[in-house]
Amino acid sequence: MIERLLHRGVGAVTLLQIGALVLPVAVVAGTAPPAFGGLLAATAITALTWEAVFSALRGYPMSYHGISTALIVAILLPAEAPLWHVAIVLSLGVVLGELIFGGRGFGFASPAAVTLALMLISFPQSTLGTPTEGLALATLPGAALLLAFGLIPWRVVLAVFLAAFAAMALGGQEIDPMAVGVALAFGVTFVICDPVAAAATPPGQWFYGALCGGLIVLFSPPGVPVPEALVFAALLGSVFAPLIDHLVVLAHARRRRRRHV
Repeated sequence: MIERLLHRGVGAVTLLQIGALVLPVAVVAGTAPPAFGGLLAATAITALTWEAVFSALRGYPMSYHGISTALIVAILLPAEAPLWHVAIVLSLGVVLGELIFGGRGFGFASPAAVTLALMLISFPQSTLGTPTEGLALATLPGAALLLAFGLIPWRVVLAVFLAAFAAMALGGQEIDPMAVGVALAFGVTFVICDPVAAAATPPGQWFYGALCGGLIVLFSPPGVPVPEALVFAALLGSVFAPLIDHLVVLAHARRRRRRHV
């Protein structure tokens, strides 16, 4: 089955991401099966339709990465979200966040983060689903899988949590490590640590993670970080990630020049 999918253009990265999302999808589906089923179908159809359109226009095989984007968006949105809202913002998120740049690996932002940010901006009454302990626990095996294959940078994960705890402490907020872990586990793994959107250089990953962690706390009300803050932190972080990497490369080049002077 895996060989057949690879032959059809489904990349190994996409397969691993989909595999990592299976347990979180199952947990969320168990809370509202009929409504979540409709939401999941709407996100999958929308994302894959746009992939098919751009694949036909450019003559490239489909990557099917839209499946993982659809799963992430479906998990983070409430099951009762209006499906026409979802179809509009996901269309914009997939096209503007990924396909317009040439597809997976050519953009600079997570299409899931772009979609969710557009949902919150375009429809102000919208909210995101509340992370649960079950979702956080279901995220751990997938996070371990992606870490093992190097698809999420461990430096970003560590930096996000350290920066969030530090920002909360400096702000005089009471810190509940378990509550913070539950609130951040899924979003950090699948949105902030998107391998395309995150910084690529090792020092840059520390800076990127620290920036996202601080922004999450800054955008959240006092107490536990909220998923809406995580989405905007991921989006802003991805905008600065190329600059962070560029400055790291410049600093490294300057040090090398000094050694040879």
